[in-house]
Amino acid sequence: HFVVITNRIHHQNTMHNIIIHILTILTSFLAISCTALATKAPSLELKYFNAKGVAETSRLLLAIAEQSYKDTRFDITPGTFDAPAFTAAKESGELKMNMNRAPVLVIDGQTTIGQSKTIERYLAKRFGLMGDGSDAEEATVDCITEHCRDVRDAAARKGFSAFVRNKTEEEKAVLRKEWYETDLPALLLKLEESVAETSGQRGFAVAGKLSYADVAIFTLLRDCGKADLEDTAKAAEACVLLNSIADAVGGDPRVVKWLDERPETMF
Repeated sequence: HFVVITNRIHHQNTMHNIIIHILTILTSFLAISCTALATKAPSLELKYFNAKGVAETSRLLLAIAEQSYKDTRFDITPGTFDAPAFTAAKESGELKMNMNRAPVLVIDGQTTIGQSKTIERYLAKRFGLMGDGSDAEEATVDCITEHCRDVRDAAARKGFSAFVRNKTEEEKAVLRKEWYETDLPALLLKLEESVAETSGQRGFAVAGKLSYADVAIFTLLRDCGKADLEDTAKAAEACVLLNSIADAVGGDPRVVKWLDERPETMF
């Protein structure tokens, strides 16, 4: 009888240990599952016109991160430049966070971010494209992207774009020539000098690795309109470092894939 009782106790202890082990495994699995759910990447929707414009840098950042998102585009009517879907979005309140303008980025269908540069910084930070995580390097990346914005703003102030209505085509032609032959080369040389201070390695703007700053330089030099691409390239001829950065981004397979697959647009 003693042997039988001992065997029963041993069997009960064994079953108890097995149950405890199974419960431990289940608890660990549930903890991992909950953590995965908590850290799941948010769903993203980018709303902008059916154009490159001020949303294309964000689209490039999303392409580099290989992040799926909803690319909502407001079609533009040729000739009149009417955009009925954009008007409807304004009237529905979808664009309030950008003062009834586009683009906006919608996160998880709940949080909406306006301002194109804010959207770019949010995406760049989320995808690890703002440097090594230190405040100083993040600010350095931001500095270079702001220099790129200064160049774009200077072009807009020059006033020769197709959207300018208060100048004749002859006046705009003169301003355009000044911009590409004098103003832009001078600004790009200044940008080259700044990037030389932060690069660390040819092909990169900051600390020898891909960042938001590289993408900003690529869009400035290589992703402009077809009519401007040749003149921009000529203006940047002396900028060896900037060209190496633009070439590196343009040769990235993820960027190549996006450029091949993105919709054809008027501008």
